Parts: sequence; structure tokens; C-alpha cells
Amino acid sequence: MKIPYCKAMLAICASAICGVTLAQTYPVKPVRVVVPFAPGGAVDVLARMVTAKVTEALGQPFIVETRPGAGGNLGADVVAKSAADGYTILQTPNGQAISPALYKKLPFDVEKDFIAVTQLVSSSLILVSSPNFAAKNVNELIALAKARPGVLNYGSTGVGNPLHLTMELFKSQAGVDITAIPYGGDAPLNTALMGGQVDIAVVPLSTSLQLVRSGKLRALAVTPAKRSPTLPEVPTVSENGVPGFDSASWQAWFVPAKTPRDIIAVIQREAARAVNQPDVRERILNMGSEVVGSTTEEFEALFKREVAKYARIVRDAKIPQQE
Repeated sequence: MKIPYCKAMLAICASAICGVTLAQTYPVKPVRVVVPFAPGGAVDVLARMVTAKVTEALGQPFIVETRPGAGGNLGADVVAKSAADGYTILQTPNGQAISPALYKKLPFDVEKDFIAVTQLVSSSLILVSSPNFAAKNVNELIALAKARPGVLNYGSTGVGNPLHLTMELFKSQAGVDITAIPYGGDAPLNTALMGGQVDIAVVPLSTSLQLVRSGKLRALAVTPAKRSPTLPEVPTVSENGVPGFDSASWQAWFVPAKTPRDIIAVIQREAARAVNQPDVRERILNMGSEVVGSTTEEFEALFKREVAKYARIVRDAKIPQQE
């Protein structure tokens, strides 16, 4: 009986030693961080800030590689099919949690083919209106929408993106009917809002901050559960008409499934350390986001909740699945 026991203990020890060795030697070559969107956008900008710090800390280049296409799914597929060795990382926003509900078929499974490593930041979304819109807060908006069902409108910059789904969640929880008007991007939508052609919209705080501060847009509420430190005077939707409302955007790092946990621990530790560097933290706050740097366990739990939440929103809003 002693021999099998000894063999088992040796196997366990060997496994532990191997894990420690992997963590101590990683990385020994350049690491690519795949951004599934075009260069110059919010994801790309943050990726370059974080990778610069991780490169300094670990002594190997962490290289940003943009792979735009298919709403972020092209780049995600590249990572899903890469070797599970820590040398390919995906940086992406919460579209990763939305895609299973939005698309009829994906070339990967967001929960089985990836490990959610860490949430880097949380980005506030904000409900804004035309400066001359009749409602000056969320309670007044809800009352007006209920008095005129289907008459009010909101601007939307894409089916199934976080902005669209946040507005649909608001409609559902507030019990109102507001008509969507599609726009090709933030710039034309903001122009329409300022001109009064659109009543309201959910937009990124980062791209609307100066318009709000200059009075060209009116801030009705931020959509996360707590107020934004960037605009602390603006209430949340939850405290201003829809209790329990909570919807924010985020960016995070994922790696292929089966990546060794010891290597994941190194990646998580250095990514979290990077976003908490004072100069990076300041730039993140100026972008209208908040530093998170969560543990892998925290982010894995959050990601599962997000996948379920967006599936429910897409189903309740009867949004047709995309090809």
C-alpha cells in the first residue's frame, strides 16, 4: 500500500514544482495582446497603456496586435484557437459577454474556450438628452414616456452593443416604450442630440464628458450602480427612478482555456499592478473609467453573471439574432 501512496505523492510534488517553475520562468519570449478592434479606439488605447507597464515589470515585450472584424469575434477566435501557454491574451470589452446571445453561431464558446483573467476597468455609461428636452431627470423622463408611449425616441449606434442593451434594459425595468433611431456612430448621434432631433441616448461617458460639461448635452443619470467620480454630481438611474438598475461597460483580459493557473496568476497580478500605477490610474480616470484590477475568481464570477444578464436582455427585448 505504501508504494502507490508514494507514487501519488511524488506526482503531486512534481506537478507543484512544475507549476512553480512555469510561473518563475514566464515569460521567456514576447507576448501578444490581441485587441479585436481597430487601432486608436478605447480598447487599443488602454491596451497600450497596460502592456507598456507589464513589459517593464516582466522584461519581455507585451505587443498589442489589432484584429478588427465581426464585432470583436474575429480577434476573440484567434485567441480561442491559440496555444494555452500564456503567450496570447485577449483584451476586449463586455461584447464578449453579449455575443452568445446576439449571434446565431459563434466559432468559439465564451465560457468553455476562455479563462476570464481580470477586469481591468469599469467604464460608466450615461443617459443624456437634448439640452431643451422636457424631462430634466429620470423620474420626469419616465412620467413623460408613460404619458406618451412610443412617441419619445432614443439614439442607438448599433444593434446589441452595450449602449443599445442598456437602453433596452432601462425600458424594461422602467416599464416605458421609447422608439430607437439608428445612427452610424457617436459623432452623428451627439450632433442629433445637440440639435434636438433625438430626445435621449445612452452614450459612453468618455466620449460625451466635454459635451455634458459645456452644456451641449444634459446628463440625466449614469447607468452603473454607483456614481462616477468623474461626474459625482450626476445621480445614478437606480437612485433617480429605477431602483436596482445597474449597467456599466468594462474591459478585461482573457486567455485560452487550459492555460496553466500559475501563469494566469502572473498575468493577473501584473495587469492589476499596471492599471493601479498612478500615471495609468490618472489617465483612466480622465477617460471616464474606473480602475478595477480584479482577481481571477472575482472576474470569473462577474463574467458568468454578465453572460446571463445579457441573454435575458436580448430575449426580453426580442432582438433578432445576428448571422
